[in-house]
Amino acid sequence: MNEQRRPKGLGKRAWVTTQFVRRVLRTLAWSNIVRVTVIGRELVPATGPVIVASNHISMLDAVFLWGALRRRAIAIAMAELWSWPVVGWLVRRLGQIPVLRRDTASGQAAVAQAEQILRHNGVLIIYPEGRLVAPGEYEPYKPGVAKLALATGVPIIPVGTIGTDRVLPMKRLRGDGPKFDRRQPVTIHFGAPIDPADFDDPDKLLDHLRQRIEDLRA
Repeated sequence: MNEQRRPKGLGKRAWVTTQFVRRVLRTLAWSNIVRVTVIGRELVPATGPVIVASNHISMLDAVFLWGALRRRAIAIAMAELWSWPVVGWLVRRLGQIPVLRRDTASGQAAVAQAEQILRHNGVLIIYPEGRLVAPGEYEPYKPGVAKLALATGVPIIPVGTIGTDRVLPMKRLRGDGPKFDRRQPVTIHFGAPIDPADFDDPDKLLDHLRQRIEDLRA
């Protein structure tokens, strides 16, 4: 396919922006503003389509996960980000995919865009819980990640994200604590790929994915 027909997030402008932002993030990592440990990054295929699925515990999750990858990646993210100063400009520039929560049409449109990313050999970041989940809470995984993997045959890389909820806690859980605590360490733990061909049912794939992510957080 020619460049004009590629998804925006896989175009040249997004690539230039990705390179710039990642250099900034790496500089921050080297300066130990926040201590970040990345485990198993080599398990992400260097080429070809892949779905990266992680737990969701802080608004910082996507920043750390996106920065830990060595490939361009497009995330499905809450549509509210598109109205934020600076962040809104960045997610547009990077071709990220907005989705309105509890909006069926928006969800379907996001899945269609995500499928195009995968069919162009891209990396898709998705948070199966669909919202921030506080410690002790449980949120069922949305079926979109399993349906995408089964429809396209694309492997899923499970990721356990640890510590971001202590660096930037949810407002309702913060109490009198700091809004941002740079002293807290963060770990991004990539796991081995899950082959959707091993599953004949989306629910079984979702259950397996959840268990793998939980194991990576342990």
